[in-house]
Amino acid sequence: MLKKFHLIDCRIEECPADEAPIQFYINPTDEEKRYLIDALKIDEHTLASALDPDELSRLEFEPEHLALIFKRPKNYSAADLFLFRVTSTGYFLFKDKLICLMSEDIPLFEGKIFARMTSLPEVMLKMVYRTIYHFIEHLKIINRISDELELKVNRAMENRYLINLFTLEKSLVYYLNAINSNAMVIEKIRHNAAKIGFGQEALELLDDIIVENGQCFKQAEIYSNILTGLMDARGTIVGNNLNVLMKTLNIITIGIMVPTFVVSAFSMNVGIPFARHPLAFWIIMGLAAVSVGSFMLFWKIKRW
Repeated sequence: MLKKFHLIDCRIEECPADEAPIQFYINPTDEEKRYLIDALKIDEHTLASALDPDELSRLEFEPEHLALIFKRPKNYSAADLFLFRVTSTGYFLFKDKLICLMSEDIPLFEGKIFARMTSLPEVMLKMVYRTIYHFIEHLKIINRISDELELKVNRAMENRYLINLFTLEKSLVYYLNAINSNAMVIEKIRHNAAKIGFGQEALELLDDIIVENGQCFKQAEIYSNILTGLMDARGTIVGNNLNVLMKTLNIITIGIMVPTFVVSAFSMNVGIPFARHPLAFWIIMGLAAVSVGSFMLFWKIKRW
């Protein structure tokens, strides 16, 4: 799918023209890929990298354009079962156009950061800026899910909650790798700002991007460390809950066995005391009750 936009009065507007300066290819077809390779001279390997979720972020300077591979969060769905993945996006900046390749459709040009744009390089930088906010939004969601799962682990002994926590921890590892990879590319962009042709406003925006990405990485690192450090504690809680349950079951079992033994002793087919006593039944029930009371008193004295 192809979406086309142009830049008018510092605003982005959708445009049907074939030569639109801003073009977004979303999960491009083979025909669209061939056009990008043959007509726009985009390297075939770089084109494939832009759609490869396992590709690392990188910046390359081609004769006619700049190629930027940047990591971003993948759209989450319930089928992912708490696993937040990352994917890649490709930006190809020419003198008169900006080509963007994505593997899935996402909302474009939303938020205050797209309120005012003056050039194609600035559009590319703001798309990068929006990606960092996307990471931060996902990190907040991961933190909320982690808190909810922690409460469930404290109350239940099911392994699925621990598995969900482990999946979140795995997601944070993916995010840390992606954010760190993006950081190195952003630094490379900053060092080559003059070569790319960034103006003063673009440089200020780039500095803000560096700060925000650093804070995003720190936030992901903190969440990851907390989740990793508490995984053992939560596993211990599950084990402790199991011990408490087994202790309760043992009390119930022994509490039943003691009076059962008393009653069974008086039920043998042999001569026994009180066999012909008119209150034999109540005497035996009384002995059973005394045995239960003695057992509970002994348990309490031992503080088991």
